[in-house]
Amino acid sequence: MAESRDALARLERRIRRRMDARIAAQRVLRSLPAIVQIVVAVVSAYAIAAFLLGHELPLVAVTVTIAALGLSRDARPRRVLETVVGITVGIAVAAVLVLMLGQGVWQIAVILALTLVVARAVSPSAGFAIAAAVQSMLVAVLPPPEGGVFVRVLDGIVGAVVALAVTALIPRLDVLRSRGESRALFSVLEQSLSGLAEALRRGDEPAADLALARSRRTQPLIDEWTQTLDSARAVVAYSPWLRRGRVRLAAEAEQLAAADLVTRHVRSIARRVDILVRDGLERPGLAGLIDETVVVVRALGRSVDDPAERDRARLLGLALAGELAPDRVPGAVTVPDQVIVVLLRSLVFDVLVTVGLTPDQARQALPPL
Repeated sequence: MAESRDALARLERRIRRRMDARIAAQRVLRSLPAIVQIVVAVVSAYAIAAFLLGHELPLVAVTVTIAALGLSRDARPRRVLETVVGITVGIAVAAVLVLMLGQGVWQIAVILALTLVVARAVSPSAGFAIAAAVQSMLVAVLPPPEGGVFVRVLDGIVGAVVALAVTALIPRLDVLRSRGESRALFSVLEQSLSGLAEALRRGDEPAADLALARSRRTQPLIDEWTQTLDSARAVVAYSPWLRRGRVRLAAEAEQLAAADLVTRHVRSIARRVDILVRDGLERPGLAGLIDETVVVVRALGRSVDDPAERDRARLLGLALAGELAPDRVPGAVTVPDQVIVVLLRSLVFDVLVTVGLTPDQARQALPPL
């Protein structure tokens, strides 16, 4: 018995190590576009400051570039601009104070405090203030270069300009790859709806609890997809090389809006079903409707990658809409049962509008209550 437990523990540790290695590899692969962009930008900023301007140690140009670009997938030009402005403010304030006060321990305290005060006054962003403070300390602590402390201000401007230029001219190759968030969200929606259908089919309360828990995981996915899409659209509008991506991103924005509505409906349905199945009764009629809803939602999720899926979602949605009347659903005799049907009507209505029907056409596709 002890040997089997030890073997099981060793197997578990081995699996955990493999999973950790896989997660680390995926993290590195996702970061490669940002790493390439940062390396190119830093080398460019260093070359301009060192060889073109003749600065002996252009440390500030390098650090400004790295801090402005970062590894975050939020590569919006506005965020980069806010960061470089904050950094430049910190460098300029520190340069003026070093010129007035000199360098030393108490001067560091004064320069840091004043830089943070000025940065907080200029911008509400905490990151803005921290970026300004870090760069101000480089100016305050390092020995003044040849030409005086304002050489570092020029280095900061070089780093800022290079970071903005690289954001436009060498955008991260993953900026249009926001499909991962879409697939993750629709996968969770499908799992939740399938769980609800199974709970109704068997009168299974634990299955309904699990489906409800899955539906509650959707909001972080919506938020992450929204941030990624906003970043991608901002970069596409700024970069001359990515203009062709505007059409696809516009279509994805429509899909995101539809997914947000569908997510809200699924959460409402999940809450109702979780209460409904507590009586332990089997409801195959309602389960069948939700099974059909899963197919419609799956087609909607695939519609950005495959335009044919948009037409399929419309046809499936129209077919399902015709069944969504309480008197047409076998076994839906109680008011709580009929509430599920009404909630499904709202979900299907929003899907039909998303895939090309007008609101009036979508309403006409639904039978009267």
